[in-house]
Amino acid sequence: MAEGKPDEAPERRGRGAWWARTGLAALAGTVMAFAFPPYDVWPLSILGVAALTLLTRGRRARHGAWLGFVFGVPFFVVLLSWLRVVGWDGVVGLSAIEALFLALMGAGLALTSKLRGWPLWAAMLWVTQEWARDRLPFGGFPWGRLAFANTASPFTPLAALGGAPLVTFAVAACGTLLAWAPLCVLRARRAGTAVLPWRTVAGGLTAVALVLIGYAVPVPTTAADTVRVAIVQGNVDRPGMDFLGRPMLVLNNHAGTTERLAADVAAGRTPKPDVVIWPENASDLDPFTDPAAYARIDQAVKAIGVPTLVGALVDGPDQQHVRNEGIVWDPSSGPGESYTKQHPVPFGEYVPFRSELSKVITRLQRVARDFYPGTGSGVMHLGPARIGDVICFEVAYDEIVRDTVNQGGRVLVVQTNNATYNRTGQTEQQLAMSRLRAVEHGRAVLIAATSGVSAVITPDGEVQQRTEELDQEVLNAVVPLRDSQTVADKVGAGPEWVLALGGLLACGVAAAAGWQRRRAAKRS
Repeated sequence: MAEGKPDEAPERRGRGAWWARTGLAALAGTVMAFAFPPYDVWPLSILGVAALTLLTRGRRARHGAWLGFVFGVPFFVVLLSWLRVVGWDGVVGLSAIEALFLALMGAGLALTSKLRGWPLWAAMLWVTQEWARDRLPFGGFPWGRLAFANTASPFTPLAALGGAPLVTFAVAACGTLLAWAPLCVLRARRAGTAVLPWRTVAGGLTAVALVLIGYAVPVPTTAADTVRVAIVQGNVDRPGMDFLGRPMLVLNNHAGTTERLAADVAAGRTPKPDVVIWPENASDLDPFTDPAAYARIDQAVKAIGVPTLVGALVDGPDQQHVRNEGIVWDPSSGPGESYTKQHPVPFGEYVPFRSELSKVITRLQRVARDFYPGTGSGVMHLGPARIGDVICFEVAYDEIVRDTVNQGGRVLVVQTNNATYNRTGQTEQQLAMSRLRAVEHGRAVLIAATSGVSAVITPDGEVQQRTEELDQEVLNAVVPLRDSQTVADKVGAGPEWVLALGGLLACGVAAAAGWQRRRAAKRS
């Protein structure tokens, strides 16, 4: 036999195992994407966590990082496929960037798998990963949080105790305990005993408790005060990148729909609302600089005769900037209080490093002006209601929504324009986030979308009414105005920081222990 032949079979087996783990990681990431809307198979979020936990267990940190990355890329490609409207290169590019955070988590999972109590540390690392991804880069991109796959599951009520991070932790803990169970069974069999160790039993009971504890969390839905609202979905001419179409078209759609509502009220066919809500970008022209836009809005608001929240694009402080605003429009006094979107979307609503990147990526030139960020919360008085307004993607960011509640918002309003992404699944994902926010803050949530999905969500997360995409429709509802704070409102970001830092500390302890083992091995 030629020299070196005896070593080739183990080497091939090693390569085969490496490729098998890589393929399984990619498959697990793909499958976990179906836990999220529009598919909503939420148990897959638990299975996805379990799969990645088992695949990284006992691996070296760099192998764990690779598996985390391979898990993350197909997960985000499926989840963010709605971005294909902009281009598949954008889908793949953003997915690769987001997957880097899962790569870091994969390295952490491999490191901490050698510690006692590793299912706990692994679950914390999911919160650590989301904590970082929600903030970096350019203010972060929170899509794909485990909590957002569990907005109608037994874990959902936990949001009222610790927000989205606690929901993520509970889901991840169930997944890591699910991964732990077969390992304990195998260990018991190797030891020649048919009795499961007490730790296995305790772990199983903990997983069951995490699933059931949500049912014990009270989620009140009523209030002494109520308000009757009408949500106007005026629709757009066509979805896609050029949804605005001709100037005044989108504005006329919303103004005309409001005037038809006023006619129905006058004829007694529909109860008169206390307030009306228009979506983001309902006015495609600045009403403060365009007399025709101002007159059209004023005419529609006077017709319905109640304060109306108008979404409008308003000129910024210079020619390069524009503001994305929600404006309270009174039928007697005209425009009053306003809220400017705080968190514009990078590369969608503003271009970082514009002068450099626009030369390389000419598509960015379609973002003609950067959105100027606001600095205050969206708490405003809209007739008899003190609302907390957030605009579009801001509903994904914990702090922005929490601030509107803690500063006095009695009902949450999400003004959004998803016309670019109609019939791609993006609107359903954003609807799920709004459902979680309702439970987290104990507030009714009113979604006003230009072309869908508009919805009325009760404080327990139930979708009471909704429109379909690309319909012109008005939703009428009586919703509670609540003042009480949930535990999540009071503790704020505390649980997230504790869980995220716990994951980081566990990685530090595991890395230090590994370094000491290597040092001792060298000495011996």
